[in-house]
Amino acid sequence: MAKLSIIIPCYYNELNIPATSQALINNEEKFPKDIVFEYVMVDDGSKDNTLGELKKFKSQYPEKVTIVKLSGNFGAYNAALAGMKLATGDCNVVVAADLQDPIELMVKMYDYWLKGIKLVVANRQEREDGFVSRVFANQYQKLIRKYALPNLPKGGFDYCLFDKQLRDQVVSINEKNTNTLYMLAWLKYDFVAIPYTRRKREIGKSMWSFSKRIKLFIDSFVSFSYAPLRLITITGLTLGFLAFLYSIYVVIGKLMGLIPVAGWTAMMVVFLIVSSFQMISLGILGEYMWRGLEASRNRPNFIIEEII
Repeated sequence: MAKLSIIIPCYYNELNIPATSQALINNEEKFPKDIVFEYVMVDDGSKDNTLGELKKFKSQYPEKVTIVKLSGNFGAYNAALAGMKLATGDCNVVVAADLQDPIELMVKMYDYWLKGIKLVVANRQEREDGFVSRVFANQYQKLIRKYALPNLPKGGFDYCLFDKQLRDQVVSINEKNTNTLYMLAWLKYDFVAIPYTRRKREIGKSMWSFSKRIKLFIDSFVSFSYAPLRLITITGLTLGFLAFLYSIYVVIGKLMGLIPVAGWTAMMVVFLIVSSFQMISLGILGEYMWRGLEASRNRPNFIIEEII
């Protein structure tokens, strides 16, 4: 008899919970009869009635549902990590609460786990999101695959099933400021990717703001890639080489009387270019240093206020 833990981060999902919980219960009928279900619902500091709706779900299925209330909003990936820490299943699923990812795909993912596959990801082949969201998401995934995690499936993933061994390894790493689910791919286990179309959100409003997307973009690069640091080195060497060539040109030209001494305009252009590069470099270095400082402080990724 296997136990499946379904971990669902919830943030301002008051309107979603009734439909999502019913979809989860209905989906149980598609699984083998000998499976035990555990639902770990993580309230990530919602200020609406998300917790109240989760308690209703708990009252209907008290043996299956565990509610984890965080003290505030720590982000979706930290909420997923909190759920992973408390999950007790032989295998685990992380899925969003907004029903944009097909719940029914979970059955196929579980079948792969039964065959010995420890990580099964549902990669977003197509999206029914708005134009801006699609462009940002597609470019983010392309850059991450090219410079950070080349083993990621095209389109990336947020919906996945993984063995308890992988769950325990990610929880023990406890990395800060990262994409928790991409840590599963970083572990380098072989995985199966199931393509699907991400549905348009029908209930509620997404709280995934532009600033959160930018933070995720930066966190992902700093966590999984040294490409920004390598870019600083390459750009610095390139500018240094161009400056060397230009200095030779100026000296020879002056000695041969071919060009006049460069004036303020040319000097200021060079100064502004170099200064801009230095500030950008300091910013990139600062991102890496700040995350190193965060790790050395060893503060928790989340604070659990209550477990119901």
